[in-house]
Amino acid sequence: MATTKNTICLWFNKDAEEAARFYADLFPDSQVAAVHRSPGDYPSGKAGDVLTVQFTVCGIPCLGLNGGPAFTHSEAFSFQIATDDQAETDRYWNAIIGNGGQESMCGWCKDKWGISWQITPRALTDAMAAGGEQAKRVFAAMMTMRKIDIAAIEAARRG
Repeated sequence: MATTKNTICLWFNKDAEEAARFYADLFPDSQVAAVHRSPGDYPSGKAGDVLTVQFTVCGIPCLGLNGGPAFTHSEAFSFQIATDDQAETDRYWNAIIGNGGQESMCGWCKDKWGISWQITPRALTDAMAAGGEQAKRVFAAMMTMRKIDIAAIEAARRG
């Protein structure tokens, strides 16, 4: 990770390591690469506290920074995870929601740390990319959903 040119930095209060380990356990091509402790006291922590965590989420390099409560996450940033079937969609969605997260609409949910996730089946993105009446029907169906129901998306696409 040290040679990566661009890394997503995610600000956490004090639990960057817990979040990184959760993501690494849940998603493929994800890992915690390093945990760095602060060499001195800082505004929201003390020497020896976990300051940063280097990790990847589905191959995307990230840095978790335990910066304290000054800043929080919003839906303006989200990870979009493409899924291949309902079982994979359900597994990610249920893990995030079941670990203190919150459901939202149209395949969006938020984990307990406030990070937003779009759990997006390829069946949905493929149908939307088809355009025309198919996309209109699929879009209307999606707008009624929380977790995406692939069978309902496919039925809407067929008309």
